[in-house]
Amino acid sequence: MGVTSLDDNEFDDWFIESLKIYNNIHEYQLEHPTIVIEWTAEKTICVAGYSLSKNEILELLLPLKLFADDNHDLCAERDFKVVHGGFSNGAVHCLKHIPGTRCVVTNDGFSSKLLVWDLGGDDCDIQLKSASSDKGVKVASGLTGNPCILHGSQISDIQLTELTNTSIIVLLFPSIEETDSPDALSSLQFVSGSVFLACACNGDLYVGDTRKPSALQQTPAGGRAGAHWCMGVKTDLFSSDPSSCSVARLSSSSQVFVSDLRDLRAPVSKAQLDVQRKTTDNDFMKVTWAPALDNCLAVSGFDGMVQIYDTASWRPELMEFQPLFIHQTSWSHDSVLSAAVDGSVQVWDWVDKATTSC
Repeated sequence: MGVTSLDDNEFDDWFIESLKIYNNIHEYQLEHPTIVIEWTAEKTICVAGYSLSKNEILELLLPLKLFADDNHDLCAERDFKVVHGGFSNGAVHCLKHIPGTRCVVTNDGFSSKLLVWDLGGDDCDIQLKSASSDKGVKVASGLTGNPCILHGSQISDIQLTELTNTSIIVLLFPSIEETDSPDALSSLQFVSGSVFLACACNGDLYVGDTRKPSALQQTPAGGRAGAHWCMGVKTDLFSSDPSSCSVARLSSSSQVFVSDLRDLRAPVSKAQLDVQRKTTDNDFMKVTWAPALDNCLAVSGFDGMVQIYDTASWRPELMEFQPLFIHQTSWSHDSVLSAAVDGSVQVWDWVDKATTSC
């Protein structure tokens, strides 16, 4: 998510204002900018640079002050701490942690090669190959069961790879290829142990099941033609209710459609966001649900800011809505992780003015 540099006077003004609107804000400076942040445990994240030269891959411990219940001032650890670190010889445009392991999968955004890194190890553990691509590969990690990843560059070449004792088992979806869909993938995510969602760049959604490699169910976007779309999914693994899975699709025309698995063709709510796009790079567009705050999602990649929206008041009719909060430079309760093109990684939570008295 892009951020312009501030001069000294602007920074002084921002710093004074930040004292009023943030409960906490911490920053870690990377050697190169990043577009990937991934949770690896409750208190650790993994980040990596995306420059064309050698890049750091770091596992960082979040400032422990964020986890102190009351006596924040007595907490010794106030800064990010490097837990493990290594180097990638190429850019890192995609990074996913594999639950139940100490491994992350990366892709450089320019090829079909996937690398599986052992956090804390000296180098990558396994090299995988997806379908041939010169535009990078999207990756989704399994939620339960044996360690596995879904990966592909187009709707027609999604495949499942299981990693068991460093062996590789590849399960293709032959019926998917029969659709002959050339649509490029923008997002890929599991919603249960076997069911997954794929979002094409044109906004169409596809539902698949790894237990039944049959044709994917397609749901057209129904939005503005020519826009680029991405997806964010919030699901409750302990609930079998289809309404518990919320799917937000974000378009480059600043629209968000929210659906659930009951009927992906009929969005339960829509919104026209009050943001101005300052870049044509679709890699920066992100929509992310808060895992512990009902109805809240974050949007970034338009104007150098992270905007938090409360979708509770959104309606099926397309209307413009204002953000709940704007951060001017991936979640844990009301703390947000963000990164900027200057190489900074920030973790912050905001002052809720609705519950704060003067």
